[in-house]
Amino acid sequence: MNLPIALTIGRIVAIPVVMGLILLEDDLSHNFGIAAAVFTVAALSDFVDGWLARRWDQTSILGAFLDLTADKLLVTGTLAALLVVDRVNIWPAFIIIGREISIMAIRGVVANAGKMVPASQWGKWKATVQFVAIGLAIVRLEDKWGPLHLDEWAIWLAVAITVISALDYVVRFRSVLFASD
Repeated sequence: MNLPIALTIGRIVAIPVVMGLILLEDDLSHNFGIAAAVFTVAALSDFVDGWLARRWDQTSILGAFLDLTADKLLVTGTLAALLVVDRVNIWPAFIIIGREISIMAIRGVVANAGKMVPASQWGKWKATVQFVAIGLAIVRLEDKWGPLHLDEWAIWLAVAITVISALDYVVRFRSVLFASD
């Protein structure tokens, strides 16, 4: 156990807390504020744990797996809770969650072929934009920007980058994914 892995485990522990706060029905604005704070700390820990692991040379297969899993659970769990309270539209949530599950499957296929799947720049941008968009959806500003709230625009931007990121993975690993036996 090292600090980067402890931060990742802390992110996993934060997921049901964020979801529970979003789903609590009494004084939603207060709960959403706390949920946004916990979500923000959890999202920021994603950047800190990876940076520390590389800086302190504490990277490991377990740490990389837990980090990816924690990110995907944080995004999908929070989106699911936001769906229940009608803060996100089902289609962008479906696309984002579907991408997360698909990329986990692609990573498994590629790893089974004995290859490493390093994080891509698109994947890093995707995570950042998703975290910002989901954080904005939790706090939702009252005023609309044209037909949508700011968080809804951000979610659609996250969808676009999410799709580009998924295509990047498919293109980079097409030789493994489409190899015949």
